[in-house]
Amino acid sequence: MNQKALDRVTLLLGNLRMPAIDFDTVFSGKNNLTPLESIELFLLEQQRLRIEKQNILRRKRASLPSEKTLMTFDFGFQRSVSKEQMLRLSDMTWVEQAFNVCFLGPPGVGKTHLALSLSVRALDLGYSVAFETLDNLMKCLKTESISGVSSRRLKYIRKVALVVIDEVGFMPLSPAEANMFFGFVSSMAERTSLIITSNKGFDEWAEFLGDATITTAILDRLIHHCEIINMTGNSYRLEHRETIT
Repeated sequence: MNQKALDRVTLLLGNLRMPAIDFDTVFSGKNNLTPLESIELFLLEQQRLRIEKQNILRRKRASLPSEKTLMTFDFGFQRSVSKEQMLRLSDMTWVEQAFNVCFLGPPGVGKTHLALSLSVRALDLGYSVAFETLDNLMKCLKTESISGVSSRRLKYIRKVALVVIDEVGFMPLSPAEANMFFGFVSSMAERTSLIITSNKGFDEWAEFLGDATITTAILDRLIHHCEIINMTGNSYRLEHRETIT
């Protein structure tokens, strides 16, 4: 390929804010293409690079603590949830309908693993995802008006297709925080899918929310369209702990 022509094309790509292309690789062995076929191949490669860039950006913005899959989940150890049920949920069609999924159960039974698995699957399918612990979400809500970081994060969270809120019920909320949480859930209802993980059953939520009325209002919006998965058993981490020696 003519180097001067290649340099001019590379410069044009930069001016048009299009990804640089390895022309030698893309057009290797394709010297007999017509001009139209060459353009088609070029545009297909541009499309591939753009999709790849968008996928990387979605994953970065999701802020997942780690990437998990259903393939790495031990359904043999955790028998209170079936692999068939999770595979059905992994088609992610419920996101289009703004349905919610709640994983309830004691610590260590795999709630976060399954939530992350569905999050990764959603990202793979092109959905936008945001992951937060309830503690981090509350910090953002409380500082939204004074922190640019919190404001930008909440702006992104409010426009994604799927929001994961982890560790709900881990720490009690103040009355002001409980009202903020209600406001957030209410604003998401019917338009954004939520995945909730909690070590508390719904009958215990009034304890950490501190108000029965707010609890009822939150649950009314959360479980109206919701798949509730109650998980039981021992902690996987404790049963499979590793020692130094």
